[in-house]
Amino acid sequence: MPLGLIALALGAFGIGLTEFVIMGLLPEVAVDLGVTEAAAGWLISGYALAVVVGALGLTAATARLPRRAVLLGLVVLFIVGNAITASAAGYELAMVGRVIAALSHGAFFGIGSVVAASLVPADRQGRAIAIMFTGLTAANVFGVPFGTFLGQQLGWRSTFWVIAAIGVIAFVGIATLVRVPQPSSTAPRLRGELAAFRSGQIWLSLSVTILGYGGMFGAFTYIAYTLTEVGGFASTTVPWLLVLFGVGLVIGNWAGGRLADRSIDGTLIVFTAALTVVLVIFGALAASQVATVVVLVLMGAFGFGTVPALQSRIMRYAGGAPTLASGANIGAFNVGNALGAWAGGVGITLGYGYTSPIWIGAALTIVALVILVAAAGAARTAQRPLSPSSRTENAAAREFASVG
Repeated sequence: MPLGLIALALGAFGIGLTEFVIMGLLPEVAVDLGVTEAAAGWLISGYALAVVVGALGLTAATARLPRRAVLLGLVVLFIVGNAITASAAGYELAMVGRVIAALSHGAFFGIGSVVAASLVPADRQGRAIAIMFTGLTAANVFGVPFGTFLGQQLGWRSTFWVIAAIGVIAFVGIATLVRVPQPSSTAPRLRGELAAFRSGQIWLSLSVTILGYGGMFGAFTYIAYTLTEVGGFASTTVPWLLVLFGVGLVIGNWAGGRLADRSIDGTLIVFTAALTVVLVIFGALAASQVATVVVLVLMGAFGFGTVPALQSRIMRYAGGAPTLASGANIGAFNVGNALGAWAGGVGITLGYGYTSPIWIGAALTIVALVILVAAAGAARTAQRPLSPSSRTENAAAREFASVG
């Protein structure tokens, strides 16, 4: 395994911690900043939307720059954003810090996915991407529970100071371990990168990413409230329950990366269908502590197990210009995150209770599954070889058209 993959995973760990740890600390953040639950949720949605801007804008702006230098610059942006969040005196400045940190997120994972894939043979690219995203899953297994516990004991700001320090360590790791192979051709041009978006499969893939990921995080954004207000768990148990979700992420990422190397669409269909079933079960049995424990693991596994396959699918249909498309897919993950957080917040605000985000999430994943099945069917049809008679008919049609 190339050491560069470890460095990329280290960067993913810090960025993943920034994105997810606030979910476990949302009640503390809301009280300290003097805002409502829904307003605190916008620190998640605002982050997610800023990821989209960074994923597209920064990736496009740096398309012709050395990828290693770009990754290092993005980590610096990440450090600055978290430091601002940690020191923010009010809600508005905390949002500014979240946005600045988020700008690095999409471009880092988008460019990092391409770099990870370039470090290994073609038949191991799904696993290479999964290794980089292991940092994201490790952030959930180890970082989020610890960060939530730290924030509950010493204040949520202490967690974000620690995250900024992790960013410094990640910077050193990438600077010393990542060795990007020299491209065999000239640096990619923005026009060539944009050409990938002519593919209908790219847009279908992005839609599946938004809706599938939005379904999972629609349920997960307000998980602290679901666990305490519906499940009856003590707030002190929330960090350890999040460990279960993180264990599921690790299992899903590992399995999804390997299965994606065999069948991208098959993996996506099975995992998305399973996630839908799990969310329905969670919505129905959220008051059961035993069921909740099991569902948290399964939700993480089936939800995150789609990530390597979704990223591989986008890169496959982007052809020789995968960087911007890869970044766009990372942006799509966070559009889904924002959509899920917003929709879940609407459900709570309208008085449907803390299980409403789960049911809304299940509805989103059902739509994602329908689009995915249609996309897979269209891809199979496009790849199906023509029969001899069909080739003859097509050739005759072309000849007729040329004569006409």
